[in-house]
Amino acid sequence: MTLAILCFLLFSASIANATELTTDLYEAKEITKQAYIFAYPMLENFKTMTVQAIDPGLFGMFYHKRSLRGPDYREVVRPNNDSIYSRLWLDLRSEPVVVSVPAVEDRYYSFEMIDMYTHNFAYVGTRTTGTGARTFVISGPFWQGSKPAGVNDVFRSEGNFVLCLVRIAVDMEVEGDLEKVLAIQDEHEIQSLSSYLGEEAPPAADPTIFPTYDKAKAESVEFVSYFNFLLGQLEVHPSEKELIEQFGKIGIGPNLPFDVNAMPSDIREAVEEGIKEALEIIESPGEMVGISKSGWNLGVFGNREEMQGKYELRAVAAYRSLYGNSLEEAYCPNGLVDGDGDAFDGSKFNYVLSFNSDEVPAVEPKGFWSITMCGEDQFLVANEINRYSIGDRTDMKYEEDGSLVIYIQHESPGADKESNWLPAPDGIFSLTMRIYLPSWEVRDPVHCLVPVMKSGAVDNAGKP
Repeated sequence: MTLAILCFLLFSASIANATELTTDLYEAKEITKQAYIFAYPMLENFKTMTVQAIDPGLFGMFYHKRSLRGPDYREVVRPNNDSIYSRLWLDLRSEPVVVSVPAVEDRYYSFEMIDMYTHNFAYVGTRTTGTGARTFVISGPFWQGSKPAGVNDVFRSEGNFVLCLVRIAVDMEVEGDLEKVLAIQDEHEIQSLSSYLGEEAPPAADPTIFPTYDKAKAESVEFVSYFNFLLGQLEVHPSEKELIEQFGKIGIGPNLPFDVNAMPSDIREAVEEGIKEALEIIESPGEMVGISKSGWNLGVFGNREEMQGKYELRAVAAYRSLYGNSLEEAYCPNGLVDGDGDAFDGSKFNYVLSFNSDEVPAVEPKGFWSITMCGEDQFLVANEINRYSIGDRTDMKYEEDGSLVIYIQHESPGADKESNWLPAPDGIFSLTMRIYLPSWEVRDPVHCLVPVMKSGAVDNAGKP
């Protein structure tokens, strides 16, 4: 018996009640690929939680962003440039929290709740609960209580950690509008359930349990240790118990110990190959995943019911635009290629997006739409006019018949067209359209978005 096999057997024996570990190289690779695709959104969420909540110690506290995001923002890919954000990370291990939000009557408002899988498990706001003030409980999966008096709703997460995102529409072209939004932010309140009830608080959860996030480890066989920790912090859904048990063949399971050095080298190589293949699927540039029409890759976020079993789609969504809205809240297709199927390249071509009067995105009351420019790195692009998105709240010029042309290119299309110009980088780029509170016509599966088309080649004469 070789030392590697002996170590592997000892490793297997150390995992109580675990599925028997595989010694088949092909099976190890395929299970790893499937497991990594499943785990990827959870790993990305944990990475973000580490930066925004664990390291700075900001669980249970609102963080209010006081301005729109610009090219200096580098936390979450494909950022929103339409609304002022607040965020709230919750650690619900010891007890639930009670959140109170103000009435917001004159603009779009949403309070999105995202679980550890990156499912959008609940919303409060314009679409779902209306414009009035609201108080609600957010709990983890293991809380056994009932709705307290004076509370409108109880929202239960499948995991102990929750991200809440508040989006409040702002019109920067209206004087004083930003100050109104900042005042709305300040009216948000949070307290523990025990404080709300006037009861003694339960013992505090251990703040030292979190593994230190390392990107290289998260993209190696050691992702298993992160995944096992995360699985131990949630209630595995009945529909996925068999799948998680299958993952156990490479050492995956809730709170299971994992020792990478105990894994035989050939199995480890197979696992690494599975991760590589999974990342190729997730990160394939220009590949269209899900429903694709006219060069637009359509919305890929939702609750558990909407995303059930769509693990590859969920992973690609997390890579391209972490924490996106559900379709009913905001229809957010990504433009990855033009109408000819070619990747966008501002160094080679100029582009136009031309709407007939009946093709301009339709929205419900308080809804709005925009198009955001993203560079090859999926973040906003610095430009000479500091414009990172364009839409129905910017001062665009429409034709007399109601049609609209948007110019998408690196250089100015001319002073008379700059009101309709979305600056592009001198290279590869992509677009995100956001239609908040989209009408049914827009959400209809047969609806086809207008394609972005080449309008001409870039004159590179004189460039070095």
